[in-house]
Amino acid sequence: MVAKITFFPVDNGDMTLVRLADTNTSSLLIDCKIRAAADNSNESTFDVGTALRKRLKRDNQGRPYVDAMLLSHPDEDHCLGLEKHFWLGPILDYSDDDKPDHEKRIIIRQMWSSAMIFRRASKNHTLCDDAKAFNREAKRRVQKNIDCDFSVGNGDKILIMGEDQDGKTDELSPILIRQGARFNGVNGGATNFLCSHLLAPISKQDDDTEETLSKNGSSVIINFEIKSSEYGSGVSRYLTGGDAGVAIWERLSQEYSSDDLAYDLMLAPHHCSWRSLSYDSWSEKGEDAVLSAAAREALGNANTGAIIVSSSKPITDDDSDPPCIRAKREYRAILGVMGIFKCTGEEPTRANPKPIEIEATSTGFKLAVALAAASSITAAAAPRAGKWR
Repeated sequence: MVAKITFFPVDNGDMTLVRLADTNTSSLLIDCKIRAAADNSNESTFDVGTALRKRLKRDNQGRPYVDAMLLSHPDEDHCLGLEKHFWLGPILDYSDDDKPDHEKRIIIRQMWSSAMIFRRASKNHTLCDDAKAFNREAKRRVQKNIDCDFSVGNGDKILIMGEDQDGKTDELSPILIRQGARFNGVNGGATNFLCSHLLAPISKQDDDTEETLSKNGSSVIINFEIKSSEYGSGVSRYLTGGDAGVAIWERLSQEYSSDDLAYDLMLAPHHCSWRSLSYDSWSEKGEDAVLSAAAREALGNANTGAIIVSSSKPITDDDSDPPCIRAKREYRAILGVMGIFKCTGEEPTRANPKPIEIEATSTGFKLAVALAAASSITAAAAPRAGKWR
């Protein structure tokens, strides 16, 4: 049993599944984007909803579930399809038992959410229906935890990522993860197989700009330490940061050490956007756009042989952004000759993209031999005991 990370081809958007190496193959889904075209058998768009379900376990009533789901921030390209494909509400009310397996909504046993990302919605940064649905469910779970003295079961569990403003989360300490904190496992299990270091969202400060207070600027950023296998001692790091822009990465370069930011695998922020590396517009300034040295420093802590993945459309040599060809060049430079850069819109081909499967090893990550080999993923592993380190 080895830990695996799957990046689904969702055009410009994010949808990543982390499966741990523990006996239960605990799962963490980070964001989702399931377009209507992906649900239409008459369309050529890859069916990510079915591909996700094939990789999930079922509970004793045959319902698909993820042990936890993190919403990095509430833009539509990070939560599209949530209401259609995920069960929101108490599990006791689950009503899809009689539906075929591919139509059953996925249970989220534990939500990872930031109140701050919803607080920073505005007239110019509105919430889509799926984001509003996620927010309602998060609020329901928080209230359930308060009512039950923070002792709740699957389907009601939640962790709050980062403190809210004006002390609004001060009474939620049993479910609150503060910026800079590390916490282990998912949904109360797999504590020896995953350690998550919460780097952002960053609490409001006096010198905040419009960018740092935006929805993108409030993205949850976590550097995961993932145990590579059930019996081995190797740990690999996966850095993910939603759509965080240049101002956030500059601040992280000041607040954290290079070791805190080091990674073996990184999801290129904001779908390989130049705006995570520069304040200048690529489409307007082209090669004259100035690179932020501080943001580059924060994003440049790739370990030898690291992999960077752009969850985006194919990257073309033009003025598009995102994805941006110059950002890709910068990430390639960060990786050096030993690293690997991949784009979800290009693997295995641009005409027929499929999920990118990456496996943890004792010395980092490696690309799986077969992309989206569902048959090798769905087989259940026999229970075995494991030890951390």
